Amino acid sequence: MKRAAQYVALLGYLLFLGFPLVWLISASVKSSRELNSLHVSLLPEQWQWSNYSEALSRQGLVHSAWNSLMVALAATALVIVIALPAAYVLARLRGKIRAAGVGWILVSQVFPVVLVILPLFLILRTIGLADSLAGLTLVHVTYMLPFALWMLQGYVAAIPVELEEAGAMDGASRFTVLLRIVFPLLAPGVVATAMFSFVSSWNEFFFALVLLQSPENYTLPITLKMFIGGEGKVALGPLAAGAVLAAIPSIVFFTLLRRKLTGGLMAGAVKG
Repeated sequence: MKRAAQYVALLGYLLFLGFPLVWLISASVKSSRELNSLHVSLLPEQWQWSNYSEALSRQGLVHSAWNSLMVALAATALVIVIALPAAYVLARLRGKIRAAGVGWILVSQVFPVVLVILPLFLILRTIGLADSLAGLTLVHVTYMLPFALWMLQGYVAAIPVELEEAGAMDGASRFTVLLRIVFPLLAPGVVATAMFSFVSSWNEFFFALVLLQSPENYTLPITLKMFIGGEGKVALGPLAAGAVLAAIPSIVFFTLLRRKLTGGLMAGAVKG
């Protein structure tokens, strides 16, 4: 009876999480007349596959998706490269330096983003990176780095210091200990942080809206906004189709890294 209740609760949770995506897919194959009608149904009366072709042909959706992919991959790589050694230092140090680092992380997470967007724009304009994908990538790295540091330092803190001491007693250098012992055990944390960073950068809208002015530099969220007309008229079918297409890279990224995450967890259990 207890096991059946657990399965029912799990099924309900999956339905709760998956229903918005199912409804979005359903809306992407409905006609504008059906979407604007008062009659609501999950299955469309007439399958409107032309919404996808219209979404791909309008507003440069493919080009903006490529821009988003480049920014998200670059920002994710930079975040991991910077956060990994910094998180190790933050987790192992004690004293005022660690307290200052933790304080910076906490303050950066509660500080309103809208208050820093103007200084960021002025800085990027001064260094010649305004209205560029490189500048947007740097902003994404700055925005995601504190949380990535917080995630990774928790994984580092969970690794016993005795493992590093045992490696040092066997004659291994500090670099060898980090490369052969610490970093392999951090694989699940690195994968989880990479997932968070990629999705955050891929879905980010506010920074791109303010910092990008040229249509050739638009990212995917900005292009999806263009499906809303100047009079507030929304092309619901193509917009839903574009949103479904926009979700595919994140799903693929999660699928590819999920195996790494599972493998890292198993490897960590063996090494630990």
